[in-house]
Amino acid sequence: MVDQRTWRPVPRSRLAAASTHLSPRWRLIPSAVVLGVVVLAVLVVPLVVDLDQQLVDLGSANRPPDAAHPFGTDELGRDVLLRCVYALRVSLTVGLVAAVVSSAVGTAVGALAGSVGGWVDRLLMRLVDAVASVPHLLLGIVIVAILRPSLTAVVISIGLTHWLTSARIVRSEVLSLRGRPFVDAAIVGGSSRTRILVRHLLPNVTPQVLLSTTLMIPHAVWHETALSFLGLGLPPHEASIGNMINDAQRSLLTGGWWMSLAPGLALIVVTLAISGLSGVWRDRLNPRRRSELTW
Repeated sequence: MVDQRTWRPVPRSRLAAASTHLSPRWRLIPSAVVLGVVVLAVLVVPLVVDLDQQLVDLGSANRPPDAAHPFGTDELGRDVLLRCVYALRVSLTVGLVAAVVSSAVGTAVGALAGSVGGWVDRLLMRLVDAVASVPHLLLGIVIVAILRPSLTAVVISIGLTHWLTSARIVRSEVLSLRGRPFVDAAIVGGSSRTRILVRHLLPNVTPQVLLSTTLMIPHAVWHETALSFLGLGLPPHEASIGNMINDAQRSLLTGGWWMSLAPGLALIVVTLAISGLSGVWRDRLNPRRRSELTW
């Protein structure tokens, strides 16, 4: 990097100071506050308000936002804000479970490829390339169609289509750790390949795996929303972000804008909050590489 005022190279210390000054730490507090409020609402509101997913009140249908219903009611008279809270509970649960499943599959594949090497590594990496060549949403639709639409089918479809990034990360880390002195010392000490992998390699890639899992949650939430929007997620009468957006699209033509505002805003705010926390965490793991996640 060159200083344009003097056309001389900028010292590394000045680059580090500028990088620290521009660090996106401002995302930490708002992201944590927003995510904390959402998690608290998801945990507390269902215990306080017993919402019947099939309760219909046609007398209160299509009401715009007011004091009684801050985000209005839908075409069946159901409170949009309460349904958003229940829908976020489903979306966050699916995102968390699916992210854990995909990370577990990716960690197993990446650790096996990186530790064994040879034809096993080449075979598994060709498998990764083959799965990556198919669009995730299309492959997820096929899996859900085979398993029949349900919450379990959505989790399985996301877990089986989003493990590729974790596999590549774990394989790369394992390959870089295999040449470290502590691995050579373990080999000289007579440790087996399995013991080296479990006791020495996997503990060192755990932070990267946890970060990859956290980054996968927003993506899994959006994937579940897309499947539910297409009618391949939860049953239509149950609260889900995708179901609510699907129902709201019919009301946009009649002026019912509030029915799509609440679920869409909730989806965007929650995913940005999780992404903001993940970006700060990634910066702490690797200070030299600033996060690419932006608001």
